[in-house]
Amino acid sequence: MGTESARALLERAGRLTLQTGNLLSWGCLRKKCPATPGEEVRDCMQKTLTEWSSKIGQDQNQETLEVLECTVAQAIEKINPEERDELKVSAKLFIVGSNSSSIRDAVDLACSALGVAQLDSVIIVPPPVEDGTNLSLEYLQPYWKELENLVQHKKIVAIGTSDLDKTLLEQLYLWAQVKPSSNQVNLASCCVMPPDLTAFAKECDIQLLTHNDPKELLCEASFQEVLQESIQNVKANEWIPLWLLRYSVIVKSRGIIKSKGYIIQAKRNAS
Repeated sequence: MGTESARALLERAGRLTLQTGNLLSWGCLRKKCPATPGEEVRDCMQKTLTEWSSKIGQDQNQETLEVLECTVAQAIEKINPEERDELKVSAKLFIVGSNSSSIRDAVDLACSALGVAQLDSVIIVPPPVEDGTNLSLEYLQPYWKELENLVQHKKIVAIGTSDLDKTLLEQLYLWAQVKPSSNQVNLASCCVMPPDLTAFAKECDIQLLTHNDPKELLCEASFQEVLQESIQNVKANEWIPLWLLRYSVIVKSRGIIKSKGYIIQAKRNAS
């Protein structure tokens, strides 16, 4: 009954918002360590969809919703306001579609899910450029402007970038009103930080961080595959992911992760 009801809801909705809640509280994920970030995303998406669909018809209203909330209620953990000052809430936002306005939706949903007024830091990953095209300042600008707007409205404290070389980071730094506070470097493609990037970052007080995320953490085909596996016979090819946000809540004094999760939004392109 649950899967059939979930399929019916998906066929009527225009958007889907999937929230994993705190992965650290999931017993099934704590027991094993995914080999890659991509495997972790697929794993927690599948478990969330499967768990959510099994509950449909038991404790969920089956009215038609334009935006369908897909989540496991017991995994959602809001931050205690009394502990907020002791915690750092950071996020990395992967834009899958090309719409920079998705950034505000993602930040608003993350704040709502965690019960906070603002995020301490957000690192942006714009959509992959077309083959044969190099990433440019012009390509980054609309996404950065949207982030700057959120900083000015006190929704984000600090904003950062991912995988920019020294030339592009410098161009962004000189153009931007709100300067990048960090730049992530993928150590899979660079075992040692480039000296020119290190020198520029030090001069401009930009923190260099490392990561092991693929260029495309969630592609359209992967999302549709997980949707099809979790809810059989659904028209998965109608669904296109818009963005994926990964958040972490860290206890400042001890540097330990208190909470980690994903929020994903997709839209349905019905023919």
